[in-house]
Amino acid sequence: MGVEIERKFLVKKSLWERFEKPMGAYYRQGYLLTDPNKTIRVRATDNAGYITIKGKTVGATRPEFEYAIPKEEAVALLDAFTVNNIEKTRFTIPYKEKVWEVDVFHGQNIGLIVAEIELESEEEPFICPDWIDTEVTDDARYYNSNLSNVPFLHWT
Repeated sequence: MGVEIERKFLVKKSLWERFEKPMGAYYRQGYLLTDPNKTIRVRATDNAGYITIKGKTVGATRPEFEYAIPKEEAVALLDAFTVNNIEKTRFTIPYKEKVWEVDVFHGQNIGLIVAEIELESEEEPFICPDWIDTEVTDDARYYNSNLSNVPFLHWT
């Protein structure tokens, strides 16, 4: 069984804007199922497609299964079966022997920047770059599946 152990953080926008970053990749994703116990996501990137099934999050850990599908099929699934798609640019940043994925959201989630780090265990130590801010791992509002239903611009 695949397992994802991931921690999420907000990003300090002023420091992120000054940070020299690599080229980002455009992602469009939507959900075939959003449930607190499971989600089924479809994602289209610049040149690929994926379908991902994730189980209930406990702490920073959850079951995850991801499969590559043709990009054209991913786009067709997004167009026909999902609503409230999320659009973002993802930056992959190596830092201190770990890899950070930073998502700069667009559309109804514009203004939100979230960084994620995948770990081997929940106790694994790591060092945060200076542009990392508050941890939001335990705040369900920042789950992408929830951002598709209640976008950042609609928060009060």
